[in-house]
Amino acid sequence: MTNVRQPDLQEWAEEKRRNAADVAEMLEVPPETYALDAMSLLPALQNYVSRAPLEDFEQSDWITLHVDLMSFVADYLVRKYGAQWAVAEDPRTPRGYRYLIEVTGRDGRTRQIDPLDVVTKEFSNRPIDIIRMVASAELTLRLASEVSQEE
Repeated sequence: MTNVRQPDLQEWAEEKRRNAADVAEMLEVPPETYALDAMSLLPALQNYVSRAPLEDFEQSDWITLHVDLMSFVADYLVRKYGAQWAVAEDPRTPRGYRYLIEVTGRDGRTRQIDPLDVVTKEFSNRPIDIIRMVASAELTLRLASEVSQEE
C-alpha cells in the first residue's frame, strides 16, 4: 500500500496567492494596486511574456513561467469571482491528485478548471496572449458571456 500525502489546500492556495503577488512586485506593480485589482498586472505581465526570450528557455525557466502564469490566472479568478481552490483525485499524476479552481458560473452551475491546463493551452497558441488566457478561463467556467457571431 502506498502512502499518499494528503494535500494541504490552504497552504497550496496561500503559496499560489503569494507567488502571484511576487510576480506583480517583480514586474513593478505596487502591492496595493495589485491587491485592489488583479487586472492591474495584465499590461506588465503581457510585456514580460512578449519580451521573454522563449527560444533560449531551459526547462527550469519553462516551469517557472508556467507556475507564475498559473498562479496569476488562479489568483485573478479568486479575487474577481470568489473562486476557490479544490483538490481532485487523479491517478495519472505522480502525487495522485490535482489542484483545481472551482467557482459558480453565471448559469448557477459550479465548474472546475486546472489553471495549469489553461496556461498550457495558451502556450500552444503563440504568441502568448495573457488576456486571451484569462478570457479562456472565464469562458470555460461560464463567468463571462460569449459574444454572438450574429448581428
